[in-house]
Amino acid sequence: MKSATLSGIILGTLAIFGAFLWEGGTIAALFMLPAMLIVFGGTFAAGLAGTNWEIFRKIPQLVYIAFFPKKYNAEEIIDQIFHFAIISRKEGILALENKLKEALHPQLSKFLEVCIDGADPDTLQQIAELEISNITERHNNNINLFVKMGGYSPTMGIIGTVMGLISTLAAAGSDPNNLIHSIASAFIATMWGIFMANLVWLPIADKLRFIHNQEMTLIQLILSGIQALQIGEIPSVIQARLVSSLPIAEQKRILYGKEINYSAPKPTDEVKEDIPSFIQKDDLMK
Repeated sequence: MKSATLSGIILGTLAIFGAFLWEGGTIAALFMLPAMLIVFGGTFAAGLAGTNWEIFRKIPQLVYIAFFPKKYNAEEIIDQIFHFAIISRKEGILALENKLKEALHPQLSKFLEVCIDGADPDTLQQIAELEISNITERHNNNINLFVKMGGYSPTMGIIGTVMGLISTLAAAGSDPNNLIHSIASAFIATMWGIFMANLVWLPIADKLRFIHNQEMTLIQLILSGIQALQIGEIPSVIQARLVSSLPIAEQKRILYGKEINYSAPKPTDEVKEDIPSFIQKDDLMK
């Protein structure tokens, strides 16, 4: 499974550390446990202090979602709504009760169930708005955790650097070589703080926000389709309306790649006349 976020982080890591090694640095110089403890420990501690445990403990899960988000095929969902509309128009909306488990998206199943239970369009709209509002609030809380950690991390790096410089200056008067080495080591904490903020925490926050926006767009598309199905619109009209949310190239492929039946059948090119059975075709040529 391809992950643009994971690929970007790996590529950035290779570029930064590769350039450091190219200039003559060593890997051992970068991995200093005291500096890393200050940056990572301080960032996680500040993140926990600024939120609650229920959100904080989901960090591994949220990182996995950012790397490998669950993908839904909008075209397949539109096609399923189209077929559901055909069933509803022929057999009534109650006939869709057996199709709920086949829904390709959780919100499609939920909104459809609300309609089957007899809710009117206004009630469906209110339920959908409440659902979207709760999802948005929950997602924003998750995103803000990574945004805050992206702000805490460089600060923790500076704290680590200041503490290193304090220790270095306290040992002033000793061997100059050791003093220079200690000064260089003190800046490792700043490097890790800036690195984690700009290449890990903030990109993950941006990816989660991108996933949220995609999910909201898809939910709005599903809601529009279910609302049209609920009031009994023509299935092909529902399909054409939902497809309009896709890029124009995909619209052409879907709509013009197959025959669409609208409210009235398309006229045929040839006009056929009824010929009585007792008249032979040869007689018509005489």
